[in-house]
Amino acid sequence: MAHRKRITAPKSWAIPRKEFKWVVKPSPGPHSQESSLPLAVVLRDVLKFAHNMREVKKILSEGHIYVDGIVRKNYKFPVGLFDVVSIPSIEKHYRVLYDKRGVLRLVETERPDVKLCKIRNKTVVKGGKIQLNLHDGANIFADNSYSTKDSILISLPDKKILDHVEYKEGNLAIVIGGKHIGVLGKIKEIKIIRGPQPNRVIISANGEEFETIEDYVFVVGRDEPLIEVIAE
Repeated sequence: MAHRKRITAPKSWAIPRKEFKWVVKPSPGPHSQESSLPLAVVLRDVLKFAHNMREVKKILSEGHIYVDGIVRKNYKFPVGLFDVVSIPSIEKHYRVLYDKRGVLRLVETERPDVKLCKIRNKTVVKGGKIQLNLHDGANIFADNSYSTKDSILISLPDKKILDHVEYKEGNLAIVIGGKHIGVLGKIKEIKIIRGPQPNRVIISANGEEFETIEDYVFVVGRDEPLIEVIAE
C-alpha cells in the first residue's frame, strides 16, 4: 500500500495529522519507516516547495532533487538522519536532523558535500576486502582499522572517508531513539551486558546523566561535532 493514515504516521514526522486523511508511505530502502520521510512529504509538507502530489511528481520527474548527490525521482524514496537533500536549481541544500523532540527536520547546510555515517556492520567480501555497512544502507570498502558502532565522515557523492571517530568513552554522541532522542552529550561509560540484553551507555549532557541502549548511540565527534547534528 502506497499510503497510510496520517493519524498513524510516526511521531518523527512534522506533518498536520487531521487536515487530510492519507499520507505517502516511504518505500523500503536505506532507512526504516519510523526513522525516515518520503520525498513527497519533504517537498510538500516540510519544505513547502509543492502544494500537491502532482507538483511533487513534476519536480522529481524533472530531476531537480538530489539525495546525497544522486538524482532521485521516486516520490516515496525515504530520506533519514544526516541525508542531504539538494536542489541545485535554487542553490538550496538541507540536512535531515532530529530536533530535541525527536522530530525529523530539514536544516539548511553549508556543507552539502559531506555526511556522517554510523558503521552498522563489517563484512569480508570476495578477495578478502573489508566492506563497511553504514546506517544509511551504503556499503564502502576500507581497511580493518574501523569497528562497528564507529562513525565516519564521508564525501558526497563519491563516498570517500574523510574522518573517523571511534565509539568510545569521552567522545560526543547523539541519541537517535528512546525518550532521550535528539540529545547531544558525551559518552561517560559503556556497560557491557553479559547475555541477550543490549549493552548500556551512560551519556552526560547538560550537567545531567542518563542511560540508554547502545543501538541508540550515534558517535558524532570528539570535543565538537564533525557537522551540524541537531535541529534547534
